[in-house]
Amino acid sequence: MTLTRSAPAPTAPHAAGTVALAACAAALLALVTYTVPMVTLSQAAADLGAGPTGPAWMLNSISLGLSALLLVAGGLADDHGRRRAYVAGTWALAAGALLAALSTNTAMFVVARLVQGGASAAMLAGSLGMLGHAYPGGPDRVRVTGRYGAMLGLGIALGPLLSGSIAAAWSWRGVHLLIAVAGAVLAVAAGRVLPESRSDRRRPHDLPGAVTLALGTAALLTGVTEGRLGWNRPVVYASFAAAVVLLAAFTLIENRRREPLIDLGLLRRPLFLVATSGAFVTGIAVIGMMSYLPTVLQVTRSLTPLTSAVLFSLWSGMSFLASLLARHLRVHSGVRLALGLLLSAAGALLTLGVADAAPWTRVVAGLVVGGVGSGLINASLTHLAIESVPIARASMGSGANNTARYVGSSLGVAAMTTTIGALGWQHGTDVTTVAYALIAALAAALTLALGRSRA
Repeated sequence: MTLTRSAPAPTAPHAAGTVALAACAAALLALVTYTVPMVTLSQAAADLGAGPTGPAWMLNSISLGLSALLLVAGGLADDHGRRRAYVAGTWALAAGALLAALSTNTAMFVVARLVQGGASAAMLAGSLGMLGHAYPGGPDRVRVTGRYGAMLGLGIALGPLLSGSIAAAWSWRGVHLLIAVAGAVLAVAAGRVLPESRSDRRRPHDLPGAVTLALGTAALLTGVTEGRLGWNRPVVYASFAAAVVLLAAFTLIENRRREPLIDLGLLRRPLFLVATSGAFVTGIAVIGMMSYLPTVLQVTRSLTPLTSAVLFSLWSGMSFLASLLARHLRVHSGVRLALGLLLSAAGALLTLGVADAAPWTRVVAGLVVGGVGSGLINASLTHLAIESVPIARASMGSGANNTARYVGSSLGVAAMTTTIGALGWQHGTDVTTVAYALIAALAAALTLALGRSRA
């Protein structure tokens, strides 16, 4: 299939502003939902009677839902309506949050988080697709994608703070009730005011591709999650074997279809490679590490959930500010992405010894530097996700980018917990930190190389 850029119908300025506001709200709510269990996991696991693998599934299940359905949601949004996908996803997120709040056992909570993951996939893919349509290019797109990226940082900051505060005052369930109400309000408002947009030409459904991708991603993340309790277990071998077979089948199917779920020819585009590989590395080396850092601080330095959330907000708060201001850095998004990866690597190295006796001044400096890097990454990836694909497939581009990000985050958390399990909290955290810093630095070099190739 030949990829061409079709010019979308112009969007009225007031409608474009409404789209930008709704897209930012989706990013904020999705990331708040994603991060709320980080500081209350031990309380929720004890309350629900989670077994040995229960906490891992409680933390990772939303990533599974996201990763399995992002590309599918992006394709459906492009073909059937981005507003429709956005509204449906927001209602589903509210339902999943209510189910999480009412959970009586671990399985019920895990199902609720899976629903929230799939719902977040529809919200993120639909919202970025609407942005791509409303802002076809130029400085306005750079500005609005920077704001969208800032909402990712703000959501990461607010999620643990809200969760920790409400848990201290009442229960870990309270934040899920709050998310349910917020989701319902947003769904009603979006259904009334958002304009609809879709691709000019509806493609036939790629059911075999969607099924093999969803099942293959689910098998991969099942193996990763179960592997955190030991990589020699039969369930881990079986999951990885299934993932290899299913993802290989997905590749063969996509290569042979005239209208694939994702055109693998995009991989020949340097800009698409920059966006996708950057998102994958960000998931591993940035989100993976920061997702588990509150647990490290609580176990090794006896911080309360609320205190660790406040410390964590230094990183996410700087990420929010850096994303907002990223447009003033007058360089290409690929260069900005490379700079963000380098700053994230430097920030990680400054936190060495965080699980032992590293001085808090150095740890805080590392979180601030890493937060600035994360903000530049979020703004750059948001822009690249829709810039690297044809305008008519903007939601698909968002789906591919976020799939890479959340698969990477699951792998990053799994690698960190496995290393800590083998080497202990202090040495394991330091080894993982150095490894992630090297990965981020190498990815920055690759990003610059691919950028020169594009030029």
